[in-house]
Amino acid sequence: MALTRDQNLRYARQILLPEVGGAGQEKLLAAHVLVVGAGGLGSPVLLYLAAAGVGRITVADDDTVAVSNLQRQVLYDTVQVGLGKASCAAARIDALNPEVRVEVRTDRMTAANAAELLAGVDVAVDCLDSFGSRLTLSDACVAAGTPLVSAAIQGFSGLLAVFDPASGGPCYRCLNPAPPPRSADVRACEVSGVLGAVAGWVGTAQALAVERLILGVGDDRAGWLTTFDGLTGSARRVRLPRDPACPACGAH
Repeated sequence: MALTRDQNLRYARQILLPEVGGAGQEKLLAAHVLVVGAGGLGSPVLLYLAAAGVGRITVADDDTVAVSNLQRQVLYDTVQVGLGKASCAAARIDALNPEVRVEVRTDRMTAANAAELLAGVDVAVDCLDSFGSRLTLSDACVAAGTPLVSAAIQGFSGLLAVFDPASGGPCYRCLNPAPPPRSADVRACEVSGVLGAVAGWVGTAQALAVERLILGVGDDRAGWLTTFDGLTGSARRVRLPRDPACPACGAH
C-alpha cells in the first residue's frame, strides 16, 4: 500500500534513511507491537514507537499513575495521578499520532492470558518489573514464536536483550531458569532507586531494537545482551548463549 501524502510528510526524516525508505515505513505501519508495562521503560518505548508510525500498539498495564512515577514515567502528567496507566498512555499516543491504533489491556498478564495477548503480535516488549512476569511473557513468546525485546533498570544501570529462539537465539529462561524467592522478587526501583534519565536511555534503546526487528536490519536476532552504565555513560554488548537444556526453548 502506497504511503499517503500526510504519511510522507510525517515520517519524512526516517524515510530518507536507506535502511527505512518507503518500504520500511510501510513495514512499520503494518506492524503490531505488544508493550507489557507502561512505566519508566514503557514510556519512551511507547512514545517512540508511536512517533515512528508503528500501526498497532497494544498497551498492557493494570497499574495506576502514582506521584512517585512522574520522576521517570514521562508519559504522564500530575493531573493523571490515580488514573489507569494504560488508558492514559493510549490518550497520549493518540495525541502524538492519531494514525496509530491503540488497544488498552488493564488485566494483569498471566500464564492463562499471555497467549491471547500475543495473538497477531509481531514483536513483544518486556517493560516489566518482576522476574516472574518476565518469565511468563518469555515462555509465551517462545510458544508463539514471537521475538521479545526485554529490558530492566536499577540505579544508574540497565540491561537490554532481544530474545528470538525461532532464529536460534536464547530465551529469557536460558539466562534466568527460575524466578528468585518471592521475598527477592521485588520492584528494584522501589527498593534501590533509579535515575529517571536511565529509564529514558534504556527505554529508547529498547524502542530502537523493536524498530530494527520490524525493519529487518541489524543483528539483534543473533542474541546479544547490552549493559548500560549511567555513571560512565558507556554501553557494552556480550553474546548470549542458548541453553540446550532450557525447559522453554531447549530440545526436549
